[in-house]
Amino acid sequence: MKKILIIGSGGREHAIGWKFKEDSILNEYETELFFVPGNAGTAQIGTNVSLNSLEEMRDFAISNNIDLTFVGPEDELSKGIVDLFQEKGLNIFGPHQAAAQLEASKAFAKDFMQKYDVKTAAYKTFQGPMLAIEYLESQEFPIVVKASGLAAGKGVIICQNFEEAKKAVLDIMEDKTFGDAGKEVVIEEYLEGFEASILSIFNGKEIVPFVSAKDHKKIGEGEKGLNTGGMGVLAPNPLFQREHFEAFDSDILQPTLKGLIAEELQFSGIIFFGLMITPKGVYLLEYNLRMGDPETQATLPLLENDLYEIVTKSNKGESFELKFANKQACCVVMVSGGYPLSYEKGFEIRGLENVKCPYFIAGARLKGDEVVTSGGRVINVVGIGNDLEEARKIAYENIKRIHFDYEYYRNDIGVI
Repeated sequence: MKKILIIGSGGREHAIGWKFKEDSILNEYETELFFVPGNAGTAQIGTNVSLNSLEEMRDFAISNNIDLTFVGPEDELSKGIVDLFQEKGLNIFGPHQAAAQLEASKAFAKDFMQKYDVKTAAYKTFQGPMLAIEYLESQEFPIVVKASGLAAGKGVIICQNFEEAKKAVLDIMEDKTFGDAGKEVVIEEYLEGFEASILSIFNGKEIVPFVSAKDHKKIGEGEKGLNTGGMGVLAPNPLFQREHFEAFDSDILQPTLKGLIAEELQFSGIIFFGLMITPKGVYLLEYNLRMGDPETQATLPLLENDLYEIVTKSNKGESFELKFANKQACCVVMVSGGYPLSYEKGFEIRGLENVKCPYFIAGARLKGDEVVTSGGRVINVVGIGNDLEEARKIAYENIKRIHFDYEYYRNDIGVI
């Protein structure tokens, strides 16, 4: 018997659980998955558990003899769930609280990048709005204003002129648009180019990267409108070439590894690199210290290794290689109408039984025998093909089989 606890409630956690279920090594055992709190999708492959605190999660892991805990969201990591579990000798995958600051504080992360010569945009950090606005008066535009803390992927504002930047600072710091995430702001040089995401596993000694991914953040087609948590992902990123990877490795990955070891921030877990590829080279925009969402949903179906085996080796500080299928993934996200602003919930989702490719529930719950919407991002549909055209075709053929009231999705995911 192997018992695995997965923390989180989104499509990412459904995909992680799905990948564990696919593992050949776990098929040798009777495997039981638990999700805290989970959703309608995770309920199909495991048991959803309602726990209200990190201490309750720890105690659940102890009393149920959990073999491995895998943490999905950044919030629990930033609050120290890994430290709490490890104090009791529990096997958990993720960064301790000190390392999680690399995501939880953009100011901390930028200072780390600067100290260890990680290639990143020029920046300045402010704890109050007046000095920030005074600084903006002398800057060129466009410019980027960021809430330093955790803002669910939405705390970054690209400002075209001084008035927009001033408003962004005041919204973040005085009106608390992103809550406590806005106690500090980072004002950053605007970089022109295309973005790429690279997930990786850090075993405390080396960083082993996944295939690249391309995220589509905007709600509207043609990358227009408001930022979202992600409307779709391609993996590998068709624009990210070998020379880009080599620059990423030398200018970002290796200096990051050097810095983590020098600062004694070793852990076993995920490092997500958010990159901008410009004519001047590959720059690091941000670190995440957990699996990306929905990048996870596009990359895990391509991973040929057993996830349990990799995580176990990483937790022991052992080396491993990652192998990915020579295929293309196209993940399209179905959302509730009105997202990322206000939207209604509780609509029945129909047609899931007709889907012939991997799909992951992000924001839906069980209501009796029905699956009903419960969030902004509802379902991730993942087409896997020999090339981008085939992957897109499979994703959109299957997404048309799913229906709920006021559904919305972009039709241009994968259009390069």
